[in-house]
Amino acid sequence: MNVGQLFDLTGRVAIITGGSVGLGRQMAEGLAEMGANLVLCARKKERCEQAAGELQSLGVKTLALACDVRNPAEVQAVVDAAMSQFGRIDILINNAGTSWGAPVEEMRLEHWNKVMETNLTGTFLFSQSSGKFMALQRRGKIINIASVAGIHGAPPEFQAIGYHASKGGVIAFTKDLACKWGIHNIQVNSIAPGWFPTNMSQVVIERNKEEFLKKIPLRRFGNDHDLKGAAVFLASDASDYVTGHVLVVDGGQTA
Repeated sequence: MNVGQLFDLTGRVAIITGGSVGLGRQMAEGLAEMGANLVLCARKKERCEQAAGELQSLGVKTLALACDVRNPAEVQAVVDAAMSQFGRIDILINNAGTSWGAPVEEMRLEHWNKVMETNLTGTFLFSQSSGKFMALQRRGKIINIASVAGIHGAPPEFQAIGYHASKGGVIAFTKDLACKWGIHNIQVNSIAPGWFPTNMSQVVIERNKEEFLKKIPLRRFGNDHDLKGAAVFLASDASDYVTGHVLVVDGGQTA
């Protein structure tokens, strides 16, 4: 098998949570450019429909659905719709996420729970539902979007302990699930992005631009294609012997 074939995703089916905007949209585009059909889901269905319509121009089939990843019934409905439409699920990218900024001593339980349920429980629910079909197929790729925030802490001026804890949980979840599902030929990996300007991070980046750039060896933030290659690699046959791995895409920040 040559390298072109290793990275070819023609005919594969990928579910991408939070796939309508930001990093999810970027990764969806990367997979579509390599031939994958897409199931995009997010809380705002109209955003998914717009993204799905745009990505169809790449010659792939798309499905846009509304879903709150914290809701088991809605998660199962997305998985069932994907199976009904395409008859298979080859790739799952657990990208949907949220954050909440507050000092630890003032963090309200409801805000902590919202972050944990979205970032970690949602990852579990989608992996569980999709993995059942992947196990039957005897193949599958699960990519969990973690963060460099899950690898290390942050100074007191950056207060988002729920986000850090949830992303650390995603990394641990990834490693353990990789050990559990290797017997099914399912590769489970995670991507830990550094600073990418998105709806969730834009304000923080703008306020701390120069300070952040000093700590990034490449002296720039992530752009609108820096995650494509990582996502395609972990979604394709090129990563068939890679599982339980955390692929850091941060311009050298954690180095």
